[in-house]
Amino acid sequence: MSRRVVRQSKFRHVFGQAAKADQAYEDIRVSKVTWDSSFCAVNPKFLAIIVEAGGGGAFIVLPLAKTGRVDKNYPLVTGHTGPVLDIDWCPHNDNVIASASDDTTIMVWQIPDYTPVRNITEPVITLEGHSKRVGILSWHPTARNVLLSAGGDNVIIIWNVGTGEVLLSLDDMHPDVIHSVCWNSNGSLLATTCKDKTLRIIDPRKSQVVANNFEEPVALQEMDTSNGVLLPFYDPDSSIVYLCGKGDSSIRYFEITDEPPFVHYLNTFGSKEPQRGMGFMPKRGLDVSKCEIARFYKLHERKCEPIIMTVPRKSDLFQDDLYPDTPGPEPALEAEEWLSGQDADPVLISLKDGYVPPKHRELRITKRNILDVHPPSGPRRSQSASEAPLLQQHTLETLLEEIKALRERVQAQEERITALENMLCELVDGTD
Repeated sequence: MSRRVVRQSKFRHVFGQAAKADQAYEDIRVSKVTWDSSFCAVNPKFLAIIVEAGGGGAFIVLPLAKTGRVDKNYPLVTGHTGPVLDIDWCPHNDNVIASASDDTTIMVWQIPDYTPVRNITEPVITLEGHSKRVGILSWHPTARNVLLSAGGDNVIIIWNVGTGEVLLSLDDMHPDVIHSVCWNSNGSLLATTCKDKTLRIIDPRKSQVVANNFEEPVALQEMDTSNGVLLPFYDPDSSIVYLCGKGDSSIRYFEITDEPPFVHYLNTFGSKEPQRGMGFMPKRGLDVSKCEIARFYKLHERKCEPIIMTVPRKSDLFQDDLYPDTPGPEPALEAEEWLSGQDADPVLISLKDGYVPPKHRELRITKRNILDVHPPSGPRRSQSASEAPLLQQHTLETLLEEIKALRERVQAQEERITALENMLCELVDGTD
């Protein structure tokens, strides 16, 4: 989208009546469950928010069709023994989410399309390798099942979630706490920020820092004083960066161009209540029929509120300039291909006919021969699979098959219970 299109359109904020029509997600401040109110993750199917539950680690997953007040007994995703510090939806499977915790582990979860009747307590896989708390997660943008984690041990680990193995471990690149990590568009490079006030561009497969501090910025934008740190969200399709101040009540947005002065201020959205956290909907989850170009999920103390931004157009036809082809849910590479040195741009899809989510797909974990698993170097804990004695492997696999069959049976019963509960609600409503 050109700067002329963006700046002349003068973004309209669909806020107030339109946002209230969605009723948001409200009031889960009951018992010992409260919003953590620092971060939420959203995809075209679900909204996930970190909560505090009885001192353990948990987060809640709500279908986007769910509106209004959340019941106090709504099931949680809980399994960590310490607080959950980060969550991230898989870009290639809308039912898979990863969570990182103070207990040093990463867990990967399969979220069902139906609402479970009990807490989800069994992850698909648990990844153990960090020696301190894990505070950052980021899925690879183009390679299937590749997940990055960064912990308080100043180590970045890149995992193959499909096998539970460590692909790469970047141990000696950060002398202090890592604040943030981001992949580039095809996943060939990483950008990291650290407590030592240094920005690093890293080639993870070569374990090399290919660029460090820059002598002078390309552009410097003066900002007024804010109550907290800025949460940036970048839309590569429109070249717009949104800056959401944590503890602030405004969202500022700028267009990024290749010509000087490079950064162009567009507008500021303001509201009365400050945001404690913010989630950003992927482009394929927007409503193209309403010329929606961005949707945020703003965390308050007791509710989560959608903020919708549109570019008003008189025509009802699909607006090609607003919606170029965008990354879809299909991966471009397998984990092994990426590790071997291959790169590939995201597989793009058109939004002309609206986005249709793919059918439910299960995350499949491949069992590896334990003789092929080498213990990781350093003091970090080895994988639990490699600790199993070889003589017990056959018994272990038999038990896992039985557990899988029992889970499938429980899932079928939960679906039946949900259907019966819905029938009961309809009968009760009909007698009122």
